[in-house]
Parts: sequence; C-alpha cells; structure tokens
Amino acid sequence: MNTQWEEFTENIKKLYEKDFVALHEPTFNEKEIEYITDCVKTGWVSSVGSYVTRFEEELAKFVGVKRAVAVVNGTAALQIALKVVGVQVNDEVLIPSLTFIATANAVSYLQAIPHFVDVNVETLGVDSFKLEKYLNEIAELRQGELYNKQTNRRIKALVPMHTFGHPCMLDELSALCDKYNLVLVEDAAESLGSYYKGKHTGTFGQVSAMSFNGNKIITTGGGGAILTDDEALADYAKHLTTTAKVPHRWEFIHDEIGYNYRMPNLNAALGCAQLEKISDFIKQKRRLTEFYERQLANIEGMQLFKEHVNTQSNYWLQVILLDKQYDLDKVLCFLNDQGIMARPIWKPLHELEMYKQCPRMNLLVTEKLKRIIINIPSTPTNEV
Repeated sequence: MNTQWEEFTENIKKLYEKDFVALHEPTFNEKEIEYITDCVKTGWVSSVGSYVTRFEEELAKFVGVKRAVAVVNGTAALQIALKVVGVQVNDEVLIPSLTFIATANAVSYLQAIPHFVDVNVETLGVDSFKLEKYLNEIAELRQGELYNKQTNRRIKALVPMHTFGHPCMLDELSALCDKYNLVLVEDAAESLGSYYKGKHTGTFGQVSAMSFNGNKIITTGGGGAILTDDEALADYAKHLTTTAKVPHRWEFIHDEIGYNYRMPNLNAALGCAQLEKISDFIKQKRRLTEFYERQLANIEGMQLFKEHVNTQSNYWLQVILLDKQYDLDKVLCFLNDQGIMARPIWKPLHELEMYKQCPRMNLLVTEKLKRIIINIPSTPTNEV
C-alpha cells in the first residue's frame, strides 16, 4: 500500500488516540453507572422493574410507535415479530442474502424457510423492482395469499434489512407488499436513528425488530425490541416473551408455549442512559462520515458509501466501496496489520452450508458487493 494509505491509517489512530482502533465500541459515562447502581441497590435486576418499562416507553417515543416490547436480543425480537404476524411452519419468508445471519436464523427458529432476494447498490437493501419482476415469474395469489409456484409453499412475509443503518426504499417495498398481500416486517436492528422521508425506520411495517448489542449505536449489553403500532400485537408479543404466563397473584398458569425472552431490568437501566445520548451519537457519527470523506478524497479507487436521496442514515458502520484495482483480502490485511480493525460484509447467507438449499432469486448484486465492501472504525467520537 502507498503512503496515502499509511497516512489514512495514522489519521484514524490519531482521531481515536489509540494504537489499535476497534470497529465499534460502546460509549459510557457516569449516567450508565448511576442507573445500573440504582438497579442493583433496589434488587430489581431481572425481567421485572421500572427501567424496563421506562426503556420501552422512551424507545417507542423516540422511534414514533405506540409500543415497544423489550427482549433479550435482536434475534429474539425478529423471531417473535414474525410469529405474531402469522408466519407458520413451512412458510417462506423473503429476506436479503446480504444480511447478518440472525435474519435467517429468526425465520428458521419458526421452522419457516428463508427465501433469499437481491439488493441494490444505491441502498444496500432489498431491490423492490427486481423482486417484483421475480415474484411475477415464480409466485401467484391464491385466495388472497401468495404462493411459490415452484415449491407450492406460502410466501408470508418480506423482511427488508436496513444495512449498516441505511434505509431501504420503503415506499416501493410497502407497495410491493400491498400488491402481493405480504406482511412487511422490518429488520431495523442496525437503524435506530435512521429515517426514510422523515419517518423513522421500523415504523413502516406491521411490526419491526431492533437490536441493542454491544456494537450497536446504543447498547443494553444484550437486548432487542419489537416495535409496532398494533396494541394487540404488542400485547401478544409481551405475553409470549414472558413465557406466556397468565397474570395471577400466585398461580403459575401458562396458556401456550412461550419464551423466556424479556429484557432484564439491569440491561434496560443501561439502555435508558444510552437512549438519553442517542442524538449526540448520531451527530458524532455524521461528523465522522465527513472526516472519512476528507481522508478518502485523495485515495484513488475508494469510495465512501453515503445515504441515498430521501433518507437520513445513522451511519452505524462506515462503508468503503473498493474498485476492481484492489484485492479485498490484501486491503483488510493491511488495515488490520496497521491497527485499524476492518471487516468485510457478511458472507452472503445463500453461500452458508445450512442455507444453500433455500430458494433464491438471481443474486448478482449481492455477489458483487461481497467482493468490494469493507467496514472501518465507526465508534462515535467528539474529536471530529
């Protein structure tokens, strides 16, 4: 690599004042310690407590939905979101192949079938135009429900994922779901603080899922949430994730198979403190984008991925697109050797052994993007 690359890595280390810069680290201060200490002192550390309720209410208010149901992680949130909208055994669920494995796993936990679809280069999210053409070829409506003519299975839902915080083209995807009677379930795990035409992601589908893992824009340590405007769905999701226990002063009565998925109060306390700082985190991340844009201006063949028109991204992870002059592995090796943690995008899910037999459309864009995308350090900082 040339001197411009060396200068690029040195400037990143100067920015973070570290010899080794991680991809994304949580940012804590006294407020997190205060809330967690309060939680410990009261003894309310498990799935019942005031911080759980507070976190749900404040999250719902920030996003702009009626209800949020806090759970143990984003995968559990997506699994329950799919279940409450009626995904059943052997249903097919349309998901991008270019996503974290949790999206497919959540479908599989319900004994449903991931059906992989392609993305576009403008948003890195599901390509609605390509998908519509594909569905016209392989699917048909039967008594108001969409079926795959090749497998004879019902196609129940579409799960677009807002990749690295960049919103999908939600108008087009919503219209597609209306046309084919598909349930829109947003995988908003990475997009807290991202907006499409001024409206927060996770509010377009019937239900959506978010993640608050340690590497997300805010964290509860481990955690996720189900978001919806449907009070009945929210109540059902909360019931299921509380082991389907029927409320009673002393009896243990469960009316169906449930899940022990509720977020602990201790985690929610951390989340409440983090949520107070979300606006600052997003401002810092947008300034970080400007910093990287300046740094990359003189490096040939590298392009910083920017938000699409009509969207506002939280820039959860910074994305660099490489042109064909670069070998992806050599770039990743150089950056990591220099103390800059850099990662490729996830291996497309249709290439993983357990998902190779799942139905899929032509995935040319997905297969192109896996060869040219790298993520670079994205922790918010006041130093830019």
